[in-house]
Amino acid sequence: MNQQRSRRFRASKEGMEAAVEKQRVREEILAKGGFLPPEEIKERFDSNCITPGTEFMDNLAKCLRYYIADRLNNDPGWKNLTVILSDASAPGEGEHKIMDYIRRQRAQPNHDPNTHHCLCGADADLIMLGLATHEPNFTIIREEFKPNKPKPCGLCNQFGHEVKDCEGLPREKKGKHDELADSLPCAEGEFIFLRLNVLREYLERELTMASLPFTFDVERSIDDWVFMCFFVGNDFLPHLPSLEIREGAIDRLVNIYKNVVHKTGGYLTESGYVNLQRVQMIMLAVGEVEDSIFKKRKDDEDSFRRRQKEKRKRMKRDQPAFSPGGILTPHALGSRNSPGSQVASNPRQAAYEMRMQNNSSPSISPNTSFTSDGSPSPIGGIKRKAEDSDSEPEPEDNVRLWEAGWKQRYYKNKFDVDAADEKFRRKVVQSYVEGLCWVLRYYYQGCASWKWYYPFHYAPFASDFEGIADMPSDFEKGTKPFKPLEQLMGVFPAASGNFLPPSWRKLMSDPDSSIIDFYPEDFAIDLNGKKYAWQGVALLPFVDERRLRAALEEVYPDLTPEETKRNSLGVDVLFVGKHHPLHDFILELYQTGSTEPVDVPPELCHGIQGKFSLDEEAVLPDQIVCSPVPMLRDLTQNTAISINFKDPQFAEDYIFKAVMLPGARKPAPVLKPSDWEKSSNGRQWKPQLGFNRDRRPVHLDQAAFRTLGHVMPRGSGAGIYGNAAPPPATYQGNLYRPLLRGQAQIPKLMSNMRPQDSWRGPPPLFQQQRFDRGVGAEPLLPWNRMLQTQNAAFQPNQYQMLAGPGGYPPRRDDRGGRQGYPREGRKYPLPPPSGRYSWN
Repeated sequence: MNQQRSRRFRASKEGMEAAVEKQRVREEILAKGGFLPPEEIKERFDSNCITPGTEFMDNLAKCLRYYIADRLNNDPGWKNLTVILSDASAPGEGEHKIMDYIRRQRAQPNHDPNTHHCLCGADADLIMLGLATHEPNFTIIREEFKPNKPKPCGLCNQFGHEVKDCEGLPREKKGKHDELADSLPCAEGEFIFLRLNVLREYLERELTMASLPFTFDVERSIDDWVFMCFFVGNDFLPHLPSLEIREGAIDRLVNIYKNVVHKTGGYLTESGYVNLQRVQMIMLAVGEVEDSIFKKRKDDEDSFRRRQKEKRKRMKRDQPAFSPGGILTPHALGSRNSPGSQVASNPRQAAYEMRMQNNSSPSISPNTSFTSDGSPSPIGGIKRKAEDSDSEPEPEDNVRLWEAGWKQRYYKNKFDVDAADEKFRRKVVQSYVEGLCWVLRYYYQGCASWKWYYPFHYAPFASDFEGIADMPSDFEKGTKPFKPLEQLMGVFPAASGNFLPPSWRKLMSDPDSSIIDFYPEDFAIDLNGKKYAWQGVALLPFVDERRLRAALEEVYPDLTPEETKRNSLGVDVLFVGKHHPLHDFILELYQTGSTEPVDVPPELCHGIQGKFSLDEEAVLPDQIVCSPVPMLRDLTQNTAISINFKDPQFAEDYIFKAVMLPGARKPAPVLKPSDWEKSSNGRQWKPQLGFNRDRRPVHLDQAAFRTLGHVMPRGSGAGIYGNAAPPPATYQGNLYRPLLRGQAQIPKLMSNMRPQDSWRGPPPLFQQQRFDRGVGAEPLLPWNRMLQTQNAAFQPNQYQMLAGPGGYPPRRDDRGGRQGYPREGRKYPLPPPSGRYSWN
């Protein structure tokens, strides 16, 4: 919730800033006489509405119910599917609700240990969660992220620039009749399949250690690897200052882990519980190299800035000394006739003015170009400055981790306490250790406490993790999650208060509100060594749960019945179609009106176990399913059915074992020994494309083919496939040049070549056999035909001895087929002798 709060406050702030900037640019463009389409008066879509508890999410849940019922009725692919819907009213993160379902089903006796799991989502946490299940068959589908997708300008709706760069130019015509004006550039979405069994193979190879004082267990090693990844940051904890994932922090942690694990006497974790004494040894080992990490980071940043500065200088040096303007402004090919281009009414006068620009200031003519602020500029352009600013403004860094005294400055700037305050540092470390234990428990056992949160914006140093072995790691039991509207009050800024009831909204903006300090109108963003604002830390006050609940008690009576219903916690709903074995069983439950929860018969539902209870808003057979969207039809002949579903329940202190289940079969290994090799320059292995490891894809354009046509020996062969005739059944018709006189058909492809020679590639040019064009030359395949076509202009008499001036071999007198072509090549009847065309 704290991370959601930070994101939503940022989104609200950036949205308001963007609206102000858009209005400012619009006024400037209109003041200069620019062209802009009329401003549409419409309500701005606030993405903050995509939060549990809003009316938008309630409508989305109704649409999902309708969608599932529609698919079960009309899509044959859904005929035997069991669909479980857990919408936003059911507390918890979506991926963790799925993991909790998998954990509880794995603990059932009827569970198939070789079940295949497929999870769709782009969150990197899904990789860790999938590994934490220890299921052998787990696949993640991720939509491929394609950065820098084109977006239209918010003012002129044209592509190619942003609002701040808009100049108010008329829109160029797209298509002959502007028929492509409203078409958006789009591409079909592509997906990445991440098979975790392959990742497990990599991890097993990477984490295998010899001469351990205890038995090596790859499952426990993977659990330790998942735990170590928490140190580089996750949704609940900030990353340690010395561990940046972009600097190879995970590799560094793995190397330290493999060096220290011999001394720990065992693994760091077991089924979601942390051994803090062993973790302390790992963290202190990281702390020993913290100083060198900070210094290397500074050296790398300075080196990067230096390279960027040199790159900018090279680009300036390669640019011309001046850029012509006006009618002489360079235009892209095909754009000179666009509305923005100018036509010279007097080119001679324009050229004269360009020559005289250094002697006197030219007068304004009809062809004078204008600068961005509307003032006239010389026709010939503007002389570039010799030196421009090469350095971008860098944010001030008061901590300077690369200099001595970095720890004192860090705690003073980030926590506003003295580094000598040992008690405070101990409190920060204890909170972080609690967070590590809570997150690991969350991944392996479920939510240990709905109340816990890390109460600081920054993390401690690894060298501060001394004496953590005796820190408590227990959490309060019996806690309950926030209700939907309570969560909205905890994560929304005041600008998004329109999604809340009026009396609740007032608590966000009323100066006399007891919780007004939770909703600052403006807040600072600490870049924390980063370059962009979105990478920084939003310094928002944390929400005190007790104060929030106390303030909401006064406004709870103001809720309408619909809002009260929207504020209640929901449950999961199971859907099946009429062909599913469970259909009749569920229908009978509704017919008997059973009020007690009923066990799910696993033999009718793929081994799934849990409890059924009747749903008051159920989808039932022969009842109309109303469409929540006006443009979609109602389902008048519904045969699907739904019922409330609850996962199997366990005691609060039950521990789900993080092991591979008995009977589970690991997929066959897919990695080969060559996949572990490193290239000669020391870089890590990358997937091989094609059969040749050193082959680089090469593409020849038309100019390259022309060059080959001039420089290649005309009589040389074309390698081992140079004498191969075209497949007669593939190319019918006159696609190839005719064979030369006296050349016989080749009876067999590469008949004189041993099989092992076919992989050696073409021989060098100086070893290839030369052919005489007059006697037995090779057939002109597409490659040779292209070369001959390019040389035709330079060799007019190449075929002179065989044909007339046209350069083609003569036709035979009989009509049995052209010279060199087999008779069976023709699949159509010949024309009569007295036809329109003469064949002699």
